Amino acid sequence: MARHRKKSSWKKWVLLTVGVMTVILIAGGLFVWSMYRDVNETVTRVNDNLEISEERKQVQTIEEKRSVSVLLLGVDRRGTEQGRSDSIIVMTLNPETDEGAMLSIPRDTKTEIVGRGMRDKINHAYAFGGAEMAMDTVEGLLDIPIDYVVETDMEAFTEVVDALGGITVTNNFAFASDGYSYPVGEVELTGESALSYTRMRYNDPNGDFGRQERQRAVVAAIVEKGRSDFSVDKVTKLLDVAGNRAKTNIEFNELVGLSTDYMQAFRNASTLRIEGAGGLESDGIYYWNPDPNSLASVQTELKRLMD
Repeated sequence: MARHRKKSSWKKWVLLTVGVMTVILIAGGLFVWSMYRDVNETVTRVNDNLEISEERKQVQTIEEKRSVSVLLLGVDRRGTEQGRSDSIIVMTLNPETDEGAMLSIPRDTKTEIVGRGMRDKINHAYAFGGAEMAMDTVEGLLDIPIDYVVETDMEAFTEVVDALGGITVTNNFAFASDGYSYPVGEVELTGESALSYTRMRYNDPNGDFGRQERQRAVVAAIVEKGRSDFSVDKVTKLLDVAGNRAKTNIEFNELVGLSTDYMQAFRNASTLRIEGAGGLESDGIYYWNPDPNSLASVQTELKRLMD
């Protein structure tokens, strides 16, 4: 599952995100010197602390405009602990066919933890070995290469939504959670209500799969709002959030490429789902086990998109 590698890696995703926004600000005549200074100050604050190997950082996929896979990890941690990746989404984009797919992997999925020689819940891979072990383990489960990873904590999620001035999603069934009400139809979400919206699962008729669908809808809404609604104030706020909380191996020129060459594939992305069943096992722990035929079908589709 090896992929071609790129020649250099030193910039963080945050700078990259701002770079794309900056281009648009310049085109609109909104960019000023103080904004440039803010970007540089943010870059100075950001440490390249994504702990993955140099080989994992040296990916060349986007530069060559080939099919790309991105692993999105939402990490739930307390204090200084490593935490677990409770949100695991794989996004594949094919710029030639303008097709894509988003797959949410249930956090309780029982699979081989690559590098540990054991089977465990997939969200434990991050707890054991960080982003790289999570990438390796997802590759083992799906049998496709994972090119890029974006890692952020759950608090960054709320701050990004608020920095954008909120987002709009289309809700499929009415429910209430954490004091918020979500009617059927278009719903305006703040950071806190968006987090509650994506976390609720026990009252969802589709259970964890329903929660995964809402997570994907919120990710799509964030991307669209970030692309379509710009201001210097919003860019500055996003810089601050990303500079403090985001980790990734996506570089500036690659983010620019994603926002242009791959955007139609993102908009056309379908939703994939692995069927399966869960329950308590002999060790008294709950695991979710993928159905072999369903997993094989998803693997086939992902490989088609990655060709």
